[in-house]
Amino acid sequence: MTTSSISLPITDQLVLVTGGARGLGTSLVRAFLREGARVVINYVSSEDAARSIEAEFPGRALAVRADVRDRSQVDAMFAAAAEHFGSPVTTVVNNALPEFSFNGDARPHAHDLTWENLTQQFSGVHGSVNVIQAAMPGMRAAGFGRVINVGTNLFQNPVVPYHDYTAAKAAMLSLTRTFAHDLGQDGITVNMISGGLLRTTDASSATPDEVFELIAAGTPLRRVTTPDEFADAALFFASPWSRAVTGQNLVVDGGLVNN
Repeated sequence: MTTSSISLPITDQLVLVTGGARGLGTSLVRAFLREGARVVINYVSSEDAARSIEAEFPGRALAVRADVRDRSQVDAMFAAAAEHFGSPVTTVVNNALPEFSFNGDARPHAHDLTWENLTQQFSGVHGSVNVIQAAMPGMRAAGFGRVINVGTNLFQNPVVPYHDYTAAKAAMLSLTRTFAHDLGQDGITVNMISGGLLRTTDASSATPDEVFELIAAGTPLRRVTTPDEFADAALFFASPWSRAVTGQNLVVDGGLVNN
């Protein structure tokens, strides 16, 4: 077996989920804990929620505060995780999202979109790059790594004017593919999961019921995807079953977007 062919079961992985204390992040954290992984719960402001999960899974969960847009805080988080668990992070899920509300009526439209709107969301890309770069040394030493980025189906189906959010996620898709090419020789895969509107997270709590109903009617499954269903796809990309899959974007939205 060559180094690049090493594949670890989820039970042997140390997983870091950014923005893991609320919304979709909580579903991602709980999915990995359910499958036996050790999990680092990154948070910025949701300390009580993060500590609650940590207490629920003693020995397998660790809550660490860090703003992923600050590289020094990211490096300190990785050091704390390695010291606590005695091994490097093998798997990262880039879920953290700069403050955003999924309410089309409240988002800037083409005529009033500003560069500040865009840079605010692009700061999330900066955070993801910080996390991936901080994870690289440990992954390379292990000959194994899994990077899972959270995207959006709005690339293919831009039905709401989330110009800033969609542009940032499109940039992250490009980096997913270029990083996959660059890191594959080290046994590190890089993939993206692109959901639609999820029912319900903190970010989608402002979405009107009629929007949920409209989306559900347009999917083959006739329902809106849940955060827990989305999290199951992350397990696939972390598992040995995906060992030959990298640079891919998997759309998880009940079949709403199928191209």
